[in-house]
Amino acid sequence: MMLKADTYDVPAGHVATVVTTLEMTAPTFAVRRPFPDGVTACKENLGLQDFRDLFRKIGAPWLWTSGLVDTDAEVTATLADPNVDYWVIYQGQESIGLIELDFRHKGACELLLFGMVTSATGNGLGGSMMALAQTEAFARDITRFHVCTCHLDSPSAMPFYLKAGFTPVKRAIEIFADPRLNGHHPPDIAPHIPCLP
Repeated sequence: MMLKADTYDVPAGHVATVVTTLEMTAPTFAVRRPFPDGVTACKENLGLQDFRDLFRKIGAPWLWTSGLVDTDAEVTATLADPNVDYWVIYQGQESIGLIELDFRHKGACELLLFGMVTSATGNGLGGSMMALAQTEAFARDITRFHVCTCHLDSPSAMPFYLKAGFTPVKRAIEIFADPRLNGHHPPDIAPHIPCLP
C-alpha cells in the first residue's frame, strides 16, 4: 500500500519506524580485514536458544524483534537452511557480534543481521565484520548484496553502511508490536524510544 503525504496514528502498544533498503552490486572490500587482537569470527550452526540469546544480547538496545517473535519452527527452519550462513564474532570466549547472510533468493544475498554488543563499538570491529560479510557474499554467484536499517538502529548504522559502499534504494514504514510490552525485551530497554502501552 502506498501512503500519501500525511501524518498517521500508530496503534497503541506499537512502534513505527522508517526502514531504508540499501544495496551494492560489487564489493567495496575485496579482501577480509584482520580483526582486532583477541577477536575471532567463526561460521557456526546455531541452535534456537543460542541464536535467540545472542540476538537479544546484540539487538535489545535497538528493539530487534524478528528473531524473538517468529515461531520456534520458523526460526529453527531458517537456522537449518543451508542457504543461510551465520558468523559469530568472539572476544575471547564471549560472543559479541553476529552476521547473518541470506542466499535464499537466486542471485542475491541479504545481510539480514549485522551487529555487535554496544560495549564492542568503537574498536574497529565493524570494518572487519563488513569485509567478512562482503567477501563471503560475493564469493557466491550474486549480483546484489542488500541490507535494511531503520531509524531505531544505532545512529551510526546508516553512515556506516554508506561508507561501506551501500546505496539507498528504497524507503518504507514499518509498524510492529512493541517487544517490551509482550516480554520479549525488558521494559526499561531502549529508553530513547518511548514505550506507549
